[in-house]
Amino acid sequence: MKTDLNISDNEILQALADWNDWNRPEPETVPRPFYENRLRALSSTGEIVVLQGVRRCGKSTILRNAVRLLLADGVPQNDILFLNMEDPRFMGDLTPALLTRIRELHQRHFRPVGPPHIFLDEVQNIPGFDKWLLTEYELRRSRLYVTGSNAHLLGREIGTVLSGRYLPLTIHPLSFAEFLSFRGMSVTTPLELVRQRVEIASAFDDYLTWGAFPRVARIEDPEVKKLELRAYFDSILLRDVAARHRLDSVESLLNLSRHLLANTATILSLNSLKESFGSSYHLLNSYVEYLEGAFLVNRLPLFDWSLQRRAANPKKIHAVDTGLSAVARGFARRDSGKLLETVVINEMLRLGWELYYGKTGKGLEVDCIALKDGRIQQLIQVCREMSDPKTRNREIRALCRAAVDIPYARDAQLLILSQGPGEVIRQDGLEIQVVDVIEWLLMGFN
Repeated sequence: MKTDLNISDNEILQALADWNDWNRPEPETVPRPFYENRLRALSSTGEIVVLQGVRRCGKSTILRNAVRLLLADGVPQNDILFLNMEDPRFMGDLTPALLTRIRELHQRHFRPVGPPHIFLDEVQNIPGFDKWLLTEYELRRSRLYVTGSNAHLLGREIGTVLSGRYLPLTIHPLSFAEFLSFRGMSVTTPLELVRQRVEIASAFDDYLTWGAFPRVARIEDPEVKKLELRAYFDSILLRDVAARHRLDSVESLLNLSRHLLANTATILSLNSLKESFGSSYHLLNSYVEYLEGAFLVNRLPLFDWSLQRRAANPKKIHAVDTGLSAVARGFARRDSGKLLETVVINEMLRLGWELYYGKTGKGLEVDCIALKDGRIQQLIQVCREMSDPKTRNREIRALCRAAVDIPYARDAQLLILSQGPGEVIRQDGLEIQVVDVIEWLLMGFN
């Protein structure tokens, strides 16, 4: 059939066959039930499911595992259409017309029994994809699942055209429990944690050092890990930031991204960076927004009940992954305390908490203020160890002062997470729980 596309029908059919050969042996994957169960629950609503997250965090694998679950539930193979929109065969034809033609050819040659489950990986590469999704959705012709690696693009286009018709699911790099699963370890009870304490502590040191990208977690050679992480950094920066925003020069962007990642868990002052980078405040702020949009960094606002003051105050930057922080440092010596704080923040974000950092009236800093349903639930400090009296006093004093200074924080749970034994501290009429961070990550104290 004659079309305006450069790619032929036979080439499209070959791509469909390649991506949808579900009888072909595939590389073994480790289940990630935290996301797979949520994906199944979201898809049961009939809404469009949007998986978003940093490149290489496992979105495609979770989609393919979702397909496997559908097949196990009895959905016919021909009712499933999976495509990666970064397939080079599609590069010259990334338009809604390509999606329409794919849909037509799948309907004609695969003959699905019911409305097909359509999985579109990295859909943000297609300008106008949102309107195509809207048509499919409104006509109830398909069950739709899409992924993307750029929050701004997905949010702007889907949020405008598909408002009320989609449900987002943000995918993160591996939690520590998932990281252990990727290493063939399972810890589900406190007894298992005690029995494997030495092996778990060694794995946690690797987790801090190399981060939590799924493929990196399964690589043993440190030099290969470095190469993989550098490739991720370059790919995210060039494809999801520079190319997406049509930047002519990437030198300032590159320098800023390295600075932010290397200095994870640090309050960001763009005014102080203007001279260092030779760029305007406006340009630097745009770059930070681009990096956040590519899921490379997370910005925590300074907590204030006033939305206006909250927006005006400086943000605290956290790397999405400690491995990327290592890349930015050139794999030089690390600040374990900062990395530990970033691991805690990323875990809280994964679990869906609304997060801020805090300051008391006397300027004492609180690493994490966690809200749910508009209420302050937890105040958290993170430190490497509590054995140093100076550190111990600082962390306790900050929490006690914050519980008093911050309105409506008095009833919040007060936590100190460190790499050491747990205890309960009672001071100034308040109770502070000191919890080993590994136990907190694995046993669900959060």
